[in-house]
Amino acid sequence: MKLIYKGKTKDVYEMEDGNCLLKFKDDVTGVDGVFDPGANTVGLTIEGAGMSALRLTKMFFEILEEKGIPTHYIGADIKEGTMIVKHAEPFGKGIEVICRYRAVGSFLRRYGLYVEEGQPLDAFVEITLKDDDRNDPPITEDALVMLGITTKEEYDTLIKLTKEIGNTVKDELAKKNLELYDIKFEFGKVDKDKKIVLIDEISGGNMRAYKDGKHIEPLELERLMLNKDA
Repeated sequence: MKLIYKGKTKDVYEMEDGNCLLKFKDDVTGVDGVFDPGANTVGLTIEGAGMSALRLTKMFFEILEEKGIPTHYIGADIKEGTMIVKHAEPFGKGIEVICRYRAVGSFLRRYGLYVEEGQPLDAFVEITLKDDDRNDPPITEDALVMLGITTKEEYDTLIKLTKEIGNTVKDELAKKNLELYDIKFEFGKVDKDKKIVLIDEISGGNMRAYKDGKHIEPLELERLMLNKDA
């Protein structure tokens, strides 16, 4: 297999059949050794984080498949720490879409003059560019269209899918008495018709989840979500 992308939390290989294989790592994003799903640098390495992320991703992608929500997921091998996915074309050089249910993280840092920490938000969606050199700047709908990164129709689809997927994850967490504060998604286009699908992963590494007001770390989130007695 050919290595086509070496990422912060996973590596991407091209397979002979045109699909891609994702190899999950134990690295998570953060700053100064503190986990932060919104950070654009590797902050720390947690043993077992890669397998944990893959388990949760497999669970959530299969739930989305049952609901008819499009993703790039084909299958996963937990033991090998790998996932097979459809090859997806990014929007521009990559975008991230965040769905926010409470004011924390970068949202709070930017808008703290108007909101209090933890203030409820109504599935607020924002899009940022994947650009480490510029700290993943937020971008508006008009700019996305003007710069040719998305069309108006694609933007509307991204917002709709983000809310639909975010609410699905939120509902699943609520079954374990967990509350989703925010979650980060990536999307791409697959097949000849350029269908927009969810790509990458859904795990503790790209969301903030809380229980009784206390932040739940990625490995603990997986334990709580996959332990039927939790």
